[in-house]
Amino acid sequence: MTEETPGFEEKPDVPSGATPEDAASKGAESDSVTEPGPAAPGGDVQEVALTAQLDQVRTALNERTADLQRLQAEYQNYRRRVERDRVTVKEIAVASLLTELLPVLDDIGRARDHEELVGGFKSVAESLEAVTVKLGLQQFGTEGEPFDPTIHEALMHSYAPDVTETTCVAILQPGYRFGERTIRPARVAVAEPQPGAQPKAGDESGESAGDKESGGPDEG
Repeated sequence: MTEETPGFEEKPDVPSGATPEDAASKGAESDSVTEPGPAAPGGDVQEVALTAQLDQVRTALNERTADLQRLQAEYQNYRRRVERDRVTVKEIAVASLLTELLPVLDDIGRARDHEELVGGFKSVAESLEAVTVKLGLQQFGTEGEPFDPTIHEALMHSYAPDVTETTCVAILQPGYRFGERTIRPARVAVAEPQPGAQPKAGDESGESAGDKESGGPDEG
């Protein structure tokens, strides 16, 4: 049985003639070989981390793009609404102005009917009428047209044998419209067909045929 000598430590083999520094370096090399350090992270872990980060960036980009598209749509709707309101306000203002000028246009019309539209007054009147037409004012109402309660106002009523429907026989005051809006209806006198004024042509021919078939009235 072998006995170990107390205080004896096993040392690495050192060539003869080596210095103490060589022995120390030899021991350090043996320690590094026998005790390896922690392994470096693999490439798969880095790839997974980069993929997750890329997905987060794509999600954020899609969210920002959707927000931008929504804001753009809201802005376009706002612009259309403002433009529509602007046009409506303009039309109301022009219609209000033209309504105030209608009595003046009526006076000009009456002066023209009485051949009083002469001289400088004629020039001013024609210029005013041209401006109203340029602004979009349209005059309507003519004799002989069918009566339409949506654009005509009947002030006088009569019967006539030469009409087949309710007809405007006289224009007492012309009507005016601005675009699709009727500013003032035409004030007219209307005539309706006279009841029983004209017998039907079929009745007359029927009576004649009956007389011929019976040989005329009976003789006493």
